[in-house]
Amino acid sequence: MRLLAPALVTAAVLLSACGTTETPTSTPTESAGGPVTVTDARGKEVKLDAPAKKVVTLEWAETETIASLGVMPVGVADAAGYKTWDASVPLAADVKDVGKRNEPSVDSIVALDPDLVIMAKGRDETLANQLEKYVPVVVTQASDASRNLDRLREDTKLIARAIGKSAEGDKLLSELDTALADGKKAVEAKGATGTPFVMADGWLEGSTVNIRPFGKGSLVSDAAEAVGLKNAWTGEVDPQWGLGATDVEGLTALTDPKTVLFYSASEDDVFTTGLAANPVWQRLPFVVSKKVVKLEPGTWTFGGPKSVVHVAEQFVKAATA
Repeated sequence: MRLLAPALVTAAVLLSACGTTETPTSTPTESAGGPVTVTDARGKEVKLDAPAKKVVTLEWAETETIASLGVMPVGVADAAGYKTWDASVPLAADVKDVGKRNEPSVDSIVALDPDLVIMAKGRDETLANQLEKYVPVVVTQASDASRNLDRLREDTKLIARAIGKSAEGDKLLSELDTALADGKKAVEAKGATGTPFVMADGWLEGSTVNIRPFGKGSLVSDAAEAVGLKNAWTGEVDPQWGLGATDVEGLTALTDPKTVLFYSASEDDVFTTGLAANPVWQRLPFVVSKKVVKLEPGTWTFGGPKSVVHVAEQFVKAATA
């Protein structure tokens, strides 16, 4: 199955300018359940009468983040997909599905009578306008290949403030920072600092395996580099997600025998089924040296803080083995 990153659907999305998000802070009114005002990734001020308790999330990272903060969403986009691709924070059984991430049902959302809808920047802006006729909408930045870990922190604080969980948001981010720092120490202790890696996912199109490398600036790359590894992929990537495109022949540019290939495949594993017998694949340095690591199923590479920790831990484990 070809699984696109959130908002990586059209060229217009790839070329969209990055917005700014005001870093929110906790206030007495928030902790007391009074009115809350946040400025989202559109630069739009969103006013809530009280911290939102009934929330619908339209992207998996936002779903993960709000659940991590102790508020289970009442509705999410593509609940089945979330359960397959993001195992960091389980959903409650009674969470309602409101349709596809790229085409949620407005009727299904409104029927849940939510206090707030949280969606990612880059989705159809007309959807936000349509939803705002019925319910407040907060838009997260979702990704920025120039500063993805900082962007993640801002999105987390934005969501936390909107639902009255700023203290929990700070704790979640502190746990992330600690995990990255501990991972870096482990890599240093093993003498593995600077280990080259390439991260990719892929899908089968006809008889061709299309490969999507995660370049420098992608969230996965930022996490891996934070623990001391070095991204070996130097091909062109888009400015929002840090993602590129290649095929098996393109991987021959990776000649360093120390390189580790990480890949994600929570459903169809094309790196096994589509490439195992390919002679070009068989000669790649990381294949010859058996340095090919499949991330655990349910590792979401575009997720929230808990997903980033899960990714980083797997990179550290491989680098220090």
